[in-house]
Amino acid sequence: METGSPGDTGKAGATEAAAPAGAAGPAGPPREEPVWTGLPPGLLHMRRLLLVVWLGLLTLAAGLLPALFLDPLWAALALLPLALLAWGWVMLGRNWRSWRYAERADDLLISRGVLWREETVVPYGRMQLVEVTSGPVERHFGLASVQLHTAAAATDATIPGLDPAEAERLRDRLTELGEARSAGL
Repeated sequence: METGSPGDTGKAGATEAAAPAGAAGPAGPPREEPVWTGLPPGLLHMRRLLLVVWLGLLTLAAGLLPALFLDPLWAALALLPLALLAWGWVMLGRNWRSWRYAERADDLLISRGVLWREETVVPYGRMQLVEVTSGPVERHFGLASVQLHTAAAATDATIPGLDPAEAERLRDRLTELGEARSAGL
């Protein structure tokens, strides 16, 4: 008579957390781990380029204007925007890596945030409108954003910086699932 699973090591105190994803627990159905999708690198490139452009202009202004009209020693003020540029470069990378989304059977998960982690769960049946938007800068970089609207005014369900084809696929899939699950669309 077998008393353990093939992966059981025979150690006392083995927990359910060691069970593989999708394994049925003693109290319910199998637990499905979401398949997370990150944002494409084009969003990070766009944001970093905008950071360099704006802080580059500020650096020039902070360095040249005081040097021309005051003492050249005041040109050291240009170091402040340069330090801000270096810090912003790192922070943009961390923020970009924190964004991800997952499509599950009944809802869409959106996770973001570095210090304050925020996870939004949008049930397909509650969605009223799915928009794909792309401003001029986003279009230049070949990006689009998906905005989800629900009946709750506080729902902030946006997935920024997707490839336009992926954004349209996601919009069509969410619309189809929303109609299938009734309610909003």
